[in-house]
Amino acid sequence: MANKSSIEWTESTWNPVTGCNKISPGCKNCYAERMAKRLQRIGVERYKNAFELTMHPDVLEVPLSWKTPKAIFVNSMSDLFHEKIPLTFIQDTFDVMRKAHWHTFQILTKRSERLKLLAPVIEWPKNVWMGVSVESQKYINRIDDLRTVPSAVRFLSVEPLLNRIDKMDLRNIDWVIVGGESGPKARRLEQEWVIHIKNICEKHGVPFFFKQWGGTRKHKTGRSLLGRTWDNMPIPKNPRRRRASLKY
Repeated sequence: MANKSSIEWTESTWNPVTGCNKISPGCKNCYAERMAKRLQRIGVERYKNAFELTMHPDVLEVPLSWKTPKAIFVNSMSDLFHEKIPLTFIQDTFDVMRKAHWHTFQILTKRSERLKLLAPVIEWPKNVWMGVSVESQKYINRIDDLRTVPSAVRFLSVEPLLNRIDKMDLRNIDWVIVGGESGPKARRLEQEWVIHIKNICEKHGVPFFFKQWGGTRKHKTGRSLLGRTWDNMPIPKNPRRRRASLKY
């Protein structure tokens, strides 16, 4: 439930929740679903429900035992803002991240509407980075929702990038990750789509990170773009702390 990660932009993963369901085209070939089913087949107890949403409260305090500072991707096998996860569990997760102040926690969601709704009742510690996944032009509204969140770093995971995104407003966005889909039935990624986003980032002074070309054998396609790798990272700001008394 907490492991060293091969994901290029983080160091470890922490999964107090596993399982999810598909809500947009970027979910079609979900790597987490494939992995969860594989772990169920080999008898891993925590994945006995395969990819059904499952909370693991006993895993919540694991980051407190890691004394060396890490960048930690939260719920790589789920979505912390899934509609079936109670607000209290989300707040408990944030409480742990606040206590584990020496780590940097990176959260991604496709459920930006719920993120926007709940953000006012969450206290946002300075070591939490919040991101949304944006796979195509159709879902750029998620960026607007993210802009309302008072996290130290707001970032975009444009992966899998499924087509050209012509309009991308990067106001108050601190980092953009772009990548192609990997694994069986991976959909194509065009270089022109990636370069277009890179150029937008450069125009607005936003760090650009190119994760991978993807494909069925991503280790062969690599992650070089225009003859080099792009590993730019954001510099965190001091966020405003907010926690209101609202009912959900």
